[in-house]
Amino acid sequence: MKQYNTIKTKYPDALLLFRVGDFYETFGEDAVKTANILGIILTKRGAGSESETELAGFPHHSLNTYLPKLVKAGERVAICDQLEDPKLAKSIVKRGVTELVTPGVAFNDEVLLSKSNNFLCSVYFDKNHIGVAFLDISTGEFLTSQGNAEYIDKLLQNFNPSEVLVSKQKRTTFTETFGNDFHVFYMEDWVYQADYAYETLTKHFNTKSLKGFGIEELYEGIIASGSVLHYLSETQHDNIQHISSISRIAEDDYVWMDKFTIRNLELYNSNNTNAVTLLQVIDKTISPMGGRLLKRWLALPLKSLDKIKQRHEVVDYLTKEKTVLQKIQQHIKHIGDLERLISKVATGKVNPREVIQLKNSLEAIVPIKAIASNCTNQSLKIIGDTLQSCEVLREKIKETLNEEAPVNVLKGNTIAPGFSSELDDLRDLSKSGKDYLDNMLERESERTGITSLKIASNNVFGYYIEVRNTHKDKVPQDWIRKQTLVSAERYITEELKEYEAKILGAEDRILAIEQQLFSELVGWLHQYIKAVQQNAFLIGQLDCLCGFAQLAKDNHYVYPIIDESFDLEISDGRHPVIEKQLPIGEPYIANNVFLDRSSQQIIMITGPNMSGKSAILRQTALIVLLAQIGSFVPAKSARIGFVDKIFTRVGASDNISMGESTFMVEMNETASILNNISERSLVLLDEIGRGTSTYDGISIAWAISEYLHEHPAKPKTLFATHYHELNEMTETFERIKNFNVSVKELKDHVLFLRKLVEGGSAHSFGIHVAKMAGMPQQVIHKANKILQKLEKSHSSEELSDTVKTLQDDMQLSFFNLDDPLLENIKDEILHIDINTLTPVEALMKLNEIKRMLIKEKRA
Repeated sequence: MKQYNTIKTKYPDALLLFRVGDFYETFGEDAVKTANILGIILTKRGAGSESETELAGFPHHSLNTYLPKLVKAGERVAICDQLEDPKLAKSIVKRGVTELVTPGVAFNDEVLLSKSNNFLCSVYFDKNHIGVAFLDISTGEFLTSQGNAEYIDKLLQNFNPSEVLVSKQKRTTFTETFGNDFHVFYMEDWVYQADYAYETLTKHFNTKSLKGFGIEELYEGIIASGSVLHYLSETQHDNIQHISSISRIAEDDYVWMDKFTIRNLELYNSNNTNAVTLLQVIDKTISPMGGRLLKRWLALPLKSLDKIKQRHEVVDYLTKEKTVLQKIQQHIKHIGDLERLISKVATGKVNPREVIQLKNSLEAIVPIKAIASNCTNQSLKIIGDTLQSCEVLREKIKETLNEEAPVNVLKGNTIAPGFSSELDDLRDLSKSGKDYLDNMLERESERTGITSLKIASNNVFGYYIEVRNTHKDKVPQDWIRKQTLVSAERYITEELKEYEAKILGAEDRILAIEQQLFSELVGWLHQYIKAVQQNAFLIGQLDCLCGFAQLAKDNHYVYPIIDESFDLEISDGRHPVIEKQLPIGEPYIANNVFLDRSSQQIIMITGPNMSGKSAILRQTALIVLLAQIGSFVPAKSARIGFVDKIFTRVGASDNISMGESTFMVEMNETASILNNISERSLVLLDEIGRGTSTYDGISIAWAISEYLHEHPAKPKTLFATHYHELNEMTETFERIKNFNVSVKELKDHVLFLRKLVEGGSAHSFGIHVAKMAGMPQQVIHKANKILQKLEKSHSSEELSDTVKTLQDDMQLSFFNLDDPLLENIKDEILHIDINTLTPVEALMKLNEIKRMLIKEKRA
């Protein structure tokens, strides 16, 4: 326990798995936590004594079963192993922590998701900028950047790290800036020093500078990156040759989307239960590398027309050459996770079966290389020519390892027959043992004339020859008697002792040789780390592009034209997610959208709730986004002047934990948009101002629209609103045009046609929606009567007069009634401030009055 406490002191914030014999044990608070997470029994050591402490443990061979559960629960786990053979230990067995596993530093397949990166992140705060670094130790990907808080917040949202490292000094700053959603570990402040970080990076990459990686000038980014590598050494991860480069996330190369837009468009996460994300719909990738790369492409859409065009041309070629597409996809199915397999080779965590999987995956690349190299598309040809067949590596694995190699090298039969003559001899000896003993028995029987001889073994003195008492006078003099029984005697011979030594040593020697040869193979494989990583990246790219081609084929997507104009012209555009959720046989109502900076900069979309205004806004953004990641798009045709920023203000949610109302959240997000717009921005605003009173809301929405119209950048904007007063803006502002989502009003209900047509909408049909929602008939009836009176008023003065009249009517009707209930209802109505009442609050107030009446009726 003294030894345990000494080691635990060094890792106070980690669960210490302490190896004792065949078990990993945890003690004290660690034991309580471990038992709770794993659902194992909590016992006590030294019960009743002063040294009594909680105890929980599990067999050492179950580590891969239990470790992932602890890490997934957000725990840091220090694995403390026996560092010497207990048989050779003169006193207590020497122990030490061999690995510190944390949520951001994990190799276990049970912890990792095949199509998601597991990023460890570090954030460094400086006076002007914030540096950030992302490292996936399981794949070797290392990325860095720097910028303002808004940009770093967006990257944190996109990369979704499993663990974030922050200086202890900046604990409060991080929480205030980025919230409490991340698993954070606080490091010593001295780690975040510029000189130390620079030296750590150059030493690791074995370079004199960082210019070759394009990050030499990233002061804050370098400090964040250096702290990540320091953390790896602190967690006993020293074999990291697979982290062979570091890349800069260049902000200027990608479309800007703030964190609100990423959330609003539900690209790869959704706050709504059972919601389908864009990623789920467009992900047709087959390999883990392709799945991870697609997420990156979605997070960082391109702005370079040449790069976008290259991707589109490949997708176009693959959609036309269906045989090529099918063949490539068929071979990709046989490729395992090359990035993670070669990372395990680098860290020495690879097992024999995974090395065989590496070889099989590389063999599947050979036909892909041949197919791609013979394509007429230049980009595919380059991929084909760049892929490496790694023939020497494949042959080496094939001749070294048994094709049916086990997961654990200790189980034997790892090395292929014929690779080692010594190993073959030992195996022959081990397998032919029975034959050897049978031959010896036959020889000795013949020599002695004893037909009933028997050869056996026990744990006391190994192999022996047993002779029954009736034949003991025939025993040769060179036999040595070892044991006397009632009816027989047991002997040993020199030949038997030699054989025993040989046969018992063979098993141990076989395992030792197999371990040594496998270890040598893994060491030899290190020279191929970069080649395999390059292959993994190229297969990931190819998989993504094949996925886009498959998506286009399955869902009738078209080739979008991306140019340098400022126009956005979509013909019969569809929402990629909603169209997949429609009942079978129900067609999606496609819509046209045209925006430019000269004649139709802002489209004001009116129409009732539930008519599809939000869907049109979102589908426009998603079509642009898909086009700029290299995919075809759900439309009849699309011509897009490339976009550099996409802003959305869609939907509203309270941020009560931060003390912000729905309206405050809405205004924060809108302010962020207005302060960052550019001439290539696409702005999508939905129901701005609905979180406050009607007149405030109209005023704010009008002012925002006017600001966007008069801004020198003239950003392309779609503005969905239920404020019909905004339709009047077209009379004053030439580039604002009115459109509405058409509705057919039938006798007793409304039919939503979901078609965007020119012109403003007369009213919102909100009461119809309330009726569809099952609102009580009395409420609907009353709401209709009030609406008819309100619609007669066209100015705020007239509206105010109408409200006053309604309140006066109510006051007169209740004035002479001597009833406590009616008095209460009168007070409720007369104290309503109509000017600050939202439609939802009005319905709630009516419902409250209704409940009062029902309660009185029951009484």
